[in-house]
Amino acid sequence: MWHKSSYSNGDGGHCVEVADGVPGVVPVRDSKNPGGPVVTVTGTAWRAFVDSL
Repeated sequence: MWHKSSYSNGDGGHCVEVADGVPGVVPVRDSKNPGGPVVTVTGTAWRAFVDSL
């Protein structure tokens, strides 16, 4: 299931979604383009990214 970032705004910009339930990776996509490409990163890399924000 995809979840939009709480930092995404309502006017169509800055929309990032992540999916849960995929073992070993975190899928990331642009919510404005749900049929577009998905980037997958390791859970460790995702945690480092989120912590740096």
